[in-house]
Amino acid sequence: QVQLVESGGGLVQAGGSLRISCAASGRTFSTNAMAWFRQAPGKEREFVVAITRAGRTNYADSVKGRFTISRDNAKNILYLQMNSLKPEDTAVYYCAALLWGRNAQTMDEHEYDYWGQGTQVTVSS
Repeated sequence: QVQLVESGGGLVQAGGSLRISCAASGRTFSTNAMAWFRQAPGKEREFVVAITRAGRTNYADSVKGRFTISRDNAKNILYLQMNSLKPEDTAVYYCAALLWGRNAQTMDEHEYDYWGQGTQVTVSS
């Protein structure tokens, strides 16, 4: 099993920046890709960005050029640096992990094996 715990969410004004983190523990060696998803009120959860252990990334079009994913494999921490935030970025942000052997480029939430509890990001206009 792998445990994921997000942190760093909060309230920020439009145009501002925020960095959220996800600390992984347990059998982390069993996972390859890690990702961020988000869910806004009244909407379905959507893919934001993923990164493999080797550092290959895959961004949703809506965040390209504004968000940057990174990971510290030694510390088992995943980061999401969010710049130029917009009110429509307001959501609960979830960290997810994918076991080795899965499609590391998948954006389908149903294919991810482990999930964190989420952290709220609110962008005011």
